[in-house]
Amino acid sequence: MSEYETITLDATREGIAILTLNRPDRHNAFNSQVIEELTDALETLEEQDTLRMVILRGAGKSFSAGADLEWMKAAQHWTREDNEQDALALAEMLRKLAELPQMTLALVQGAAMGGGAGLVAACDVAVAVKGTKFRFSEVRLGLTPATISPFVISAIGPRWAKALFVTAEMFDADYAEKIGLVQYVVSDMEELAGMEEHIADLAMGAAPGAIRDAKNLVLDFTGEPYSPALSRATAKRIADRRTSDEGKEGLTAFLEKRKPDWAS
Repeated sequence: MSEYETITLDATREGIAILTLNRPDRHNAFNSQVIEELTDALETLEEQDTLRMVILRGAGKSFSAGADLEWMKAAQHWTREDNEQDALALAEMLRKLAELPQMTLALVQGAAMGGGAGLVAACDVAVAVKGTKFRFSEVRLGLTPATISPFVISAIGPRWAKALFVTAEMFDADYAEKIGLVQYVVSDMEELAGMEEHIADLAMGAAPGAIRDAKNLVLDFTGEPYSPALSRATAKRIADRRTSDEGKEGLTAFLEKRKPDWAS
């Protein structure tokens, strides 16, 4: 696929793309170039109709150590407007990741700090190697995790988010699983590869349009109060699916005891 300096974008098999943070010497820390390249890659992936799954990972020992120190030093000399535009680029990149129509999977090892943990939170599914360290350390620097906060709050809820934001406590993969930041913890990189294959098989067995619409259910209906209007909205969504080509093919394949065309 495309050529980048701080990330790589590859296809391992038909329908699956792997997006890798590729600054292992900097523990895949963020800077403006990383954000720009990730944004470009996500915009490319969003348009790929044949793509079924996007896997996000980090090269080397760490998933992502968060903000690059040189980038943070430079920001000290920027204007408030410069800082706002820089932060907006990160926020928009995370939004694009969260709204990708494909299933997204974060494979996490070593450390996922600050913005790195934000990437994890923005993915649909996350698997971490046992011992991986997580932290929202911004308050220790006189800052707040503002740009990543919507995605973290969505992943772990306001109570846990507030506690971890204000304490900046470091926690491990088991704790991350307990609070919902990751769904699975594996013992080592070999098991991580096995879980990657398992979830990829699940993605390839699901209808791509249905995955997109299922993700939108969560994005659109989270926090909506129960009401007749909500009932009508959900009824419309399932009626649209039942009468779609995928819905018809899925039901027909089930009744005929065969695989649907997207899984063949």
